Amino acid sequence: MDDALLASIDIAQNKAYSAVSLKMPTHELANASQPNESLFGIHSTNDDRIVIFGGGYPLRVDGDVVGAVGVSGGAVEEDRTVAEAGVEAFES
Repeated sequence: MDDALLASIDIAQNKAYSAVSLKMPTHELANASQPNESLFGIHSTNDDRIVIFGGGYPLRVDGDVVGAVGVSGGAVEEDRTVAEAGVEAFES
């Protein structure tokens, strides 16, 4: 994306990694990873690759996770919108 930060490349890859390895969208980690919650500190695991904000979604075939999409470069809500479009394209 024009004017996106170079760091967005790694962030997008890590969003996809997080979504596939944890079998859930990355935005669902936000609340559970806060202090005193069940997943507090998860962002510092897996060589610091776990992302706890939106833009990563697992891809499923017949209920099984077969991959993931990760998007970065815009605001979190924009990343989520683009990633959701990727999931929809994969599913159709």
